[in-house]
Amino acid sequence: MGFMKELANTGVSPSRRRFLRVGAAAGGGLLVGFILPGCDRKESDRKELPSEKAVGSAATAVSNRAPGLAPNAFIRIDRDGVVTLIMHKVEMGQGTYTSMPMLIAEELGVDLAKVKLEHAPADNNLYSDPMLGGQVTGGSTSVRAAWKPLREAGAAARSVLVSAAAQTWNVPPEQLAVANGVVTHGATNRSLHFGELVDAAAKLPAPKAVALKDAATYTLIGKKHARLDSAAKVDGTAQFGIDAKLPGMAIATVAASPAIGGKLKSVDEQKALAVKGVRQVLKLDNAVAIVADHMWAAKQGLAAAAPQWDDGEHANLSTATIITEMMNVSRQTGAIATDKGNALKELGQGGGRKVEAVYEMPFLAHATMEPMNCMVDLRADGCDLYCGTQVPSLAQGAAAKLTGLPLEKVKVHNFYLGGGFGRRLEVDYVTQAVAFAKLLAKPEPVKFVWTREEDIQHDMYRPYYMDRLAAKLDAKGRPVAWFHRVTGSSVMARFAPPAVKNGVDPDAVEGAADLQYSIPGLHVEYMRHEPPLPTAFWRGVGPTHNVFVVESFMDELAHAAKQDPVAYRRALLDKSPRLLAVLNLAAEKAGWSTPMKPVAGRKVGKGVSAQFAFGSYMAQIAEVSVGPDGDVRVHRVVCALDCGQAINPDGIIAQMEGGIVFGLTAALWGEITLEKGRVMQSNFGDYRMMRMNEAPTIEVHIVNSHDDPGGIGEPGTAGIAPALANAIHAATGQRLRKLPVSAVLKKA
Repeated sequence: MGFMKELANTGVSPSRRRFLRVGAAAGGGLLVGFILPGCDRKESDRKELPSEKAVGSAATAVSNRAPGLAPNAFIRIDRDGVVTLIMHKVEMGQGTYTSMPMLIAEELGVDLAKVKLEHAPADNNLYSDPMLGGQVTGGSTSVRAAWKPLREAGAAARSVLVSAAAQTWNVPPEQLAVANGVVTHGATNRSLHFGELVDAAAKLPAPKAVALKDAATYTLIGKKHARLDSAAKVDGTAQFGIDAKLPGMAIATVAASPAIGGKLKSVDEQKALAVKGVRQVLKLDNAVAIVADHMWAAKQGLAAAAPQWDDGEHANLSTATIITEMMNVSRQTGAIATDKGNALKELGQGGGRKVEAVYEMPFLAHATMEPMNCMVDLRADGCDLYCGTQVPSLAQGAAAKLTGLPLEKVKVHNFYLGGGFGRRLEVDYVTQAVAFAKLLAKPEPVKFVWTREEDIQHDMYRPYYMDRLAAKLDAKGRPVAWFHRVTGSSVMARFAPPAVKNGVDPDAVEGAADLQYSIPGLHVEYMRHEPPLPTAFWRGVGPTHNVFVVESFMDELAHAAKQDPVAYRRALLDKSPRLLAVLNLAAEKAGWSTPMKPVAGRKVGKGVSAQFAFGSYMAQIAEVSVGPDGDVRVHRVVCALDCGQAINPDGIIAQMEGGIVFGLTAALWGEITLEKGRVMQSNFGDYRMMRMNEAPTIEVHIVNSHDDPGGIGEPGTAGIAPALANAIHAATGQRLRKLPVSAVLKKA
């Protein structure tokens, strides 16, 4: 989501003295407050620090020592030497709860096991991400945005601790060394651990400047480390939103209109209330909730209630209708996203070979392992929300608006997310839960839980896309003109309207408007078309569709030019050395020039894709076999990645593996379809997940780089679909211009 930089605050970058503050933590200890660049505000616009209750006992001390400072993150070091980082990001499987503490620990000079984490409270002013313009976790930005600020904060804390030790021993700070949370004076063999120094350090001023370590001296960054949250997730002590518990709480399950835009007609309350354990039936204009002692009673009560629905204006809506409308709209001229050279003029002239294609990508569900849920404790004097969300401040604001409570009276208690993938960038499940809570007969905490069926059939889906492409090749088969019109829903127009300029949704064209290939004429358009089905960001956002389209069409051009797909791309990457390097690395590691070993009774092939997205360069090569019935097996995927400085290579490999499996699952089987206004898929039986025995061998090769980090949470998902489709073409000769693969090959 690099495009969301435009949403960030644009004030003058803070000076070092304003960037960092050092103070005493309440109860003793050291506190370092800091502001991420891009989130600085005019002094007159600043708020006081959040209350002690909001972010922990350390905040009040800083407020007293540095009035007006509004840091959006804190580091506390207590008298036991334990370092606590108040995390402005959420953990949803991407590993930031390991990589971000590594940045602190590296510069601070402390054992990673000594770094603890606390969720930041909802506060868009204090915890805003400079790359996203709000308190948001998404777009593969967490480490990119915090790369320098977290290290600088760690270095500042190290500096004052060393100064405190130097004053204690009356020696020059230059004679002291720091390692594993201990400051030592080698000449006299004296040492003090951080906990013994924090009170003295808290009285010292923040350093005016800090020197960061050279990459050659890293002891943590760039080294593989087991995730800090693994043990809790394995032994079951990790708490997700669905695990939240309060004394006396009730459980509710919900059902919304199965037809898009439909309304609730009737519900049999008496039968529902007759079910043992059912406490209350709650009704909205488009949904019903059964409140009960436990989930089983709630589900039984919902079945007994037998809600009846008015399907409304979309009662006859189908996928076919949506596609027909999109096909017509896609023929219209769109808003210009990129226009360089004379692409349209060149394509309109005679001579040269022209290649044209129309690509389609289906609606996709997020299908997070943890379905949507939110516990609401609504009282006259406040509201507490217990859930997993990628946007705590948006959830807080939505609840405040619904309840009429002041913003500060709404508290968001965030948890680990059992999958986010963009789904929890939305707050529809939160607002629905709060709306139901307002109808309760008496104030009590109620946990509202969607069933898997409710979750998939009332998701906010990855948009359906239709893309028209055309290219003109010269005598050597190289493209001299490239035309690409993207037609689809604008998620940004709803989620962050200021980002849409001159009719162009930057997310919808990301990966298409910024091609790395050297093509003299490039013309990219965006045509907005909104279907009745609600749409939202999905893991990999815009590049998940544009990389598929661009890299598949690039393969078409290579085939038209009768050239090897890898060699064809190499010739066009003369101005993108980092992308060329990962393409060459992937080809080398995959043995691109060596044919695949035969698989009995099946056709085999290799396919390639290359991409620049989320600040990272990546190439993938997939090896597949295809059976006579169109059954596709993916045997191996080789991924070469240049993401700049690798923080935790083990985490990067895990993200590539997870992203590739996620992307393969969608490309092979993912498809949300509609009939009579209803989503036809309801569970993993008809919205398939890749099984363990179907997963390929995945090799990840990380380029050694000390450039600033790029994103790694989503690139793997974006790059695998075209590599898969191109491999299928190499095996069968069939060009896939529409996904999912299973639906297309079965029809062939």
